[in-house]
Amino acid sequence: MIAGVCAGLGRRFGISPNAMRLIFLISCLLPGPQFVIYIALWIIMPNEDRYATTY
Repeated sequence: MIAGVCAGLGRRFGISPNAMRLIFLISCLLPGPQFVIYIALWIIMPNEDRYATTY
């Protein structure tokens, strides 16, 4: 919802964006670099608007 990272990952792996958000929130309960990975994906993942083609 903020950067579209979970929606993009959900679309890539064929699951709903809300399920991916839930998985991310649950993973935040575990120790690890989840927020750093999220920010890195925010920067690395292409913007959907940039690659949309209009006909």
